[in-house]
Amino acid sequence: MKVFLVDDSAIVLEKLAAMISGIDGVEIAGQARNAHDAIESIVKLKPDVAILDIRLNDGGNGMDVLKRIKKEIPPPIVIMLTNYPYPQYREKCQALGADYFFDKVTEIEKIYDTFKQLLADKS
Repeated sequence: MKVFLVDDSAIVLEKLAAMISGIDGVEIAGQARNAHDAIESIVKLKPDVAILDIRLNDGGNGMDVLKRIKKEIPPPIVIMLTNYPYPQYREKCQALGADYFFDKVTEIEKIYDTFKQLLADKS
């Protein structure tokens, strides 16, 4: 299962990569720190899963990325990850096609469990 990570924080990218790369059957396909690079890379690499931060620097945001990559065939599974877990963001992300929505502070460990479930469902 190929995964693409998108966050404007190098520390968060490092933490996510460390958490996910320890799961058998999961490979980090790439990373981006802004919306433009994220869209370009995800369209090219066609990962199975994309983890997107809602707020990104350098123009664009995770919802822009979500909207665009969900048009791909097949679309990746998208996990939104944010420091802003407000209901209106959750609802907007779900309306745009997000499969999961987690708070970075209180729910980041759910990513590990989500991957274990996705891998079990795939086999």
